Amino acid sequence: MDYKELVQNHSSELIDKLVGYVVSKDPVEILFNFEEDDQWAIISMHQYEEDLEISLRLHPNGVYDLYLGYYDDEDEFFELVHLLSEPEIAQLPEGLKKLMKKVVEDEKGMRISGNFLSK
Repeated sequence: MDYKELVQNHSSELIDKLVGYVVSKDPVEILFNFEEDDQWAIISMHQYEEDLEISLRLHPNGVYDLYLGYYDDEDEFFELVHLLSEPEIAQLPEGLKKLMKKVVEDEKGMRISGNFLSK
C-alpha cells in the first residue's frame, strides 16, 4: 500500500496511531506554525527509519487536517493532506481538541503532560 492510499483509505488508523503516540509522551508539544496567510496548531510524530512525518493540524477556521510528509527513494519530498471528516474529528480526545484550539487562538505553542490530552 502506498502513502496516498494509506491517507485516503486508512486515515482513521493513522489518527489513532498519532494520538496514541502523542498522549503517551511526556511532555507533549503542541506547536503553532504559519505559512503566508495560513496558520495552525500542530502535533506530530516522526518515523525516521521511513523518512515519514505524520501530523494533525487545526486551522483557525476549525478545519482539521491530517498531514503526511515523506521522502521517496530518490530523496524527493512529498506532502499529502487529508481534511478530516466529522467522524474522524469525533475520534480525537476532547482535551486535545481544546488545547489545539487554544494554541491557534493564542498563536503560541505549549508543552503539556500527555495525560491531559486524553481527557
